[in-house]
Amino acid sequence: MLNESVKNNFVVSILFAVWIGGMPLVGLAQESPLTIQLQESPSPGTLLDVHFQDAQHGWVVGAGGTMLQTKDGGATWKKAPRRTNMLLTAVTFADSQHGWILGQNGTVLYTKNGGAQWMPQVSGTNSMLYGTYFLSAQHGWIVGARGVILVTNDGGETWDDQISGTTADLFGIHFMDAKQGWAVGALGTILVTSDGGASWSPQATNNIVTFFDITFTDSVSGWAVGTQGAIFQTLNAGKDWVDRARACGSPCLKPADLVNIQFPTPLSGRIIGERGTILMTEDAGFTWEEVETLNTETLYGLSLPDATQGFAVGDHGTILHFRSTPSEPSAS
Repeated sequence: MLNESVKNNFVVSILFAVWIGGMPLVGLAQESPLTIQLQESPSPGTLLDVHFQDAQHGWVVGAGGTMLQTKDGGATWKKAPRRTNMLLTAVTFADSQHGWILGQNGTVLYTKNGGAQWMPQVSGTNSMLYGTYFLSAQHGWIVGARGVILVTNDGGETWDDQISGTTADLFGIHFMDAKQGWAVGALGTILVTSDGGASWSPQATNNIVTFFDITFTDSVSGWAVGTQGAIFQTLNAGKDWVDRARACGSPCLKPADLVNIQFPTPLSGRIIGERGTILMTEDAGFTWEEVETLNTETLYGLSLPDATQGFAVGDHGTILHFRSTPSEPSAS
């Protein structure tokens, strides 16, 4: 289960129990708008992130330096040669060839040949690194513990510090273009920049939830998710953030922490999180529907190659592949 305040404490706990076996998942309820397949994982450890360059080629990273690769849409996953024993927290690709993996103690690994080889890069920090966003193979950012924000303009050959103005742990980052971007983290932190990160300033949320991820579908419409079921929306580039958390059920249990949000199209979005939570929208977030699944393994990483399918990873080696269920044709 995620720590209720700061994800960093959760990550530390993983370091002490990273190879614990898991229980098998149970199939999806038939009425769900998604069909879900549990893919066979070669690792029983905690998996923290997933990224697909396209519908066939994907990577997963996690505890103990775990790196997994698929070339057939997840039908088979294989362990990649271990490059480190550090906890690996994030993986991303700017294109089919150029990718980065982040982790513990400032770990940054880089590939320029689609993952055939991974080489270390010097991040200049010993902080835990959590999130990254690349606009191109040359230009990207990293966020991490204690307010760390790093930027590169040469594909990671050099990483430079940016002054975030906070000591809060930062977990997610999103840029619309080379100038406009946002970062999120602990204690309700949402930061914005309009100059590529040369300066960052806080945006008010009037809430102390920990935000784990942020995304924008255009230059003004964005979403942030976090602890206690937090879902915040902005329609004016973050000048105002509105709490859109779903109503608590009956009986009202602790809302699941929400860890990752992505929109493959402006209308279609997915959220994953604690206790196997999967939320989906097909109307730009006007409504969010919870996928009915008996899977209780917490999910941390999400990748959506297109609007019809996605992959999620989490505790005990969990790898899920889900597809949108076609609508039934109307009766004539």
